[in-house]
Amino acid sequence: MNNKQNDIEIIPVSHASIILNWDGTTIYADPSMYKVNKTNVFADKPAPDIILFTDIHQDHFDIETLKMVSQEKTVIIAPKAVADEISAKIPKEFAKVFVMNNSETANHIGFKIMTIPMYNIPESAAAYHTKGRGNGYIIEKNNEHVYISGDTSNIPEMRNLKNIDLAFIAMNLPYTMSVEEAAQAVLAFKPKKVYPYHYRTPEGFSDIALFKKLVNKTDPEIEVVRLEWYPKQ
Repeated sequence: MNNKQNDIEIIPVSHASIILNWDGTTIYADPSMYKVNKTNVFADKPAPDIILFTDIHQDHFDIETLKMVSQEKTVIIAPKAVADEISAKIPKEFAKVFVMNNSETANHIGFKIMTIPMYNIPESAAAYHTKGRGNGYIIEKNNEHVYISGDTSNIPEMRNLKNIDLAFIAMNLPYTMSVEEAAQAVLAFKPKKVYPYHYRTPEGFSDIALFKKLVNKTDPEIEVVRLEWYPKQ
């Protein structure tokens, strides 16, 4: 099921993989076929103008998927850790990579792209996601702002966001947030719409109905939209 918000069409692909068709431009976030049993879930999707990678883990960055979906026109935006992997494994694609690390801003194809940290709390060298390695993204055009959290805890940088129209929020312990932590984060920065994604856990799936209940009990103005991220394969 796709979803349309103003001039942004949202296509849920699987787990962390998102496609935005925005004002004639196709943006992929974390294209990966990791744990997807179909031959190619991207086969019937529009080719990407921009690809954003948040982190090095295979459910966010998969070399084989990148080789399959990237086109000559595609701009690839990635943190240094991902760019290094691309350079080492498919150097011909590295020429199209723009490295962005935390707290940077760039403009590509009419979009303003800003990066914010994504990391686990408490911070430690043994954490699944250490501060500075991966990026969350804010994408802006025509005064509309889309936030993609990536794998993160309920961090201050997220809680302090302003003027977010659409937010994609990960919630799957032990890797990111619990449902309760995700609800607290959303209630702090108050996006107009929030899309739970990346909610498969080692035991099953996070309780998205509970997340919606927790958010809307405090703030019924925030629209929680559930899309199908885990179609039966």
